[in-house]
Amino acid sequence: MKIESVPELNRKKVIILGGGISGLSSAFYLKKRLPSCEIQLWEKQNRIGGVLETIHLDGFQIERSADNFISDVPWGIELCRELGLIDQLAQTDSRYRRTCVVRRQKLYALPDGFMMMAPTKLWPFAFSPLLSPFGKMRAALELFLPRKHFDDETMAHFVKRRLGTETFNRIVEPMVSGIYAGDADRLSVQATLPRFPKMEQDYRSLILAMRKRQKMGRQIVRDEQSGARYSFFVTLKRGLSHFIETLGRHLPPESIHLNREVCSIQKISENGQDHWLLTDQKGFSEKADAIISALPSQQFANLINNSAPKIGKLLGQVEHTGTAVITLGYKNEQIGFKICEMGFVVPKIEKSPIIAGSFSSHKYPHRAPQGTTLLRFFAGGARVPELAFLPDDQLISLVLKEAEQLLKIKGEPLVVDVAKWADTMPQYYIGHLEMLRQLDQELKKFPTLAIAGNATRGVGIPACIKSGIDAADRITAIL
Repeated sequence: MKIESVPELNRKKVIILGGGISGLSSAFYLKKRLPSCEIQLWEKQNRIGGVLETIHLDGFQIERSADNFISDVPWGIELCRELGLIDQLAQTDSRYRRTCVVRRQKLYALPDGFMMMAPTKLWPFAFSPLLSPFGKMRAALELFLPRKHFDDETMAHFVKRRLGTETFNRIVEPMVSGIYAGDADRLSVQATLPRFPKMEQDYRSLILAMRKRQKMGRQIVRDEQSGARYSFFVTLKRGLSHFIETLGRHLPPESIHLNREVCSIQKISENGQDHWLLTDQKGFSEKADAIISALPSQQFANLINNSAPKIGKLLGQVEHTGTAVITLGYKNEQIGFKICEMGFVVPKIEKSPIIAGSFSSHKYPHRAPQGTTLLRFFAGGARVPELAFLPDDQLISLVLKEAEQLLKIKGEPLVVDVAKWADTMPQYYIGHLEMLRQLDQELKKFPTLAIAGNATRGVGIPACIKSGIDAADRITAIL
């Protein structure tokens, strides 16, 4: 075993595992806080960015996983500002800030003012074709129901007891699946969308809470739009890979180690001080004063088991699912459906292989050449996880059949891209909050170990950036 020594004995070394947005954010903020610290970022792939990747095909700009991020939390926007990228941000096209829901293989607009779990406007909700008269009356009863308190409750149980089964099945479940690719019968509402249980406790009724918060100016609703709050989403004009590349350029070139995979982690003591010994796939080992893991939680759980078995056991409890992203480009005249929205979600009860669809070039016109349209479809998730492993030709065939019927598409696509992300979406199931509590307690025993990534406290790009910031702060405090 070959061990590479630290060249300066008094210089602290931190090794960051994983070169996605979480690990890169950790490295960026750690370098700002500890300029003299030696930082190494190990990434097993031949590029940084993790699942974030932009490609260009025949004039189309294709995002292969996430294609934007929300701007009403600060971490993504602030990092763009620090990288000098604010002028590169693009907002969604205001003409299309709506979302649709599939019902019996047709697309219907979500009622104006329906915000994830509850309507802020009763009139549009009352005339929506998405629900039966009985379903609307049952949802309206939410105004009069008493509050209840649960320490941990599934998303499905929470919505059904407040708004009824039909509203859950037809509206809330597909929206939740579109975000988390998960099973709402197992997802913890307190771990995923805690503001809604809090609304119940503070206001008794979700509908009352949404309307009161709107009147008080704490609930922003722009242009009378609905759904996923598209007015709050931004992306980079040159693609999210430009975000990653710029972040990478702000790190010392020697700090990024591509094609380097950690294969074992040991906690060792030397001269009364604790260190970490990390060995890569080629047998080279390095000592570090601290480590930050931005690896998938299951992978890190296996690596840390020998040194911190309780941490490994806790992280190993987080289940993951995956999705496939199928991107198709067409001439405008090939699409018979008149697109007036950003995208759509598909309820589980429709039994479709598609979870959701995005009209990518309507959200951001720069993504497609003039006279063409770029569409993205998401398949798999917790509903049909095996689709993330299906051969490309079979997956494309399944999605094309559904897309052609939904959007009245004729002819072959101009471009096709398939990106499969198996086991990349953590699922915050019942018990997740208790796991986090125990994990935080256990990490107190290992002050030179920090964990970043999407497996603990958020799955979006800003949440991953925040996890990197928190990890950097933790290591800065101890070093």
